Amino acid sequence: QVQLVESGGGLVQAGGSLRLSCAVSARTFSAYAMGWSRQAPGKQRELVAHITRGGSTTYADSVKGRFTISRDNAKNTVYLQMSSLKPEDTAVYYCAASPMDWASKYDYWGQGTQVTVSS
Repeated sequence: QVQLVESGGGLVQAGGSLRLSCAVSARTFSAYAMGWSRQAPGKQRELVAHITRGGSTTYADSVKGRFTISRDNAKNTVYLQMSSLKPEDTAVYYCAASPMDWASKYDYWGQGTQVTVSS
C-alpha cells in the first residue's frame, strides 16, 4: 500500500512563497509518477503540476512560471515550490501517485494541506 503525507501548507501574503512536501511510503518511489492538485471551496479539483518517473514536468497554465514540481527519489519525496502566490491560489493541495506516467487518474492520494494566500 502506498501512503502519502503532505506538509508545508500555511498562511502567506500575496507575492510570497511556500514549499509543499509530500512524503511517500512505497517500496519503489521512483516507480510512480506524481502530481499536485488543488481544490478551492466550491470548485472542482484542479491538477496543477505533474512529474513523470523520468522527471518530465507539466503545469496548469494558471501556475506556469510560478510553481515548480520536483522529486527526490532518495528521500521518497515530491515537492511543490510555489512563488508569486496569489489569493486565487488559496486551496487545499493534494499530492497523488500513479504507477503510469500519463494515466487518466492517480491511484493514491494524500490527505491534503491547506494553503491560504491573503491579499
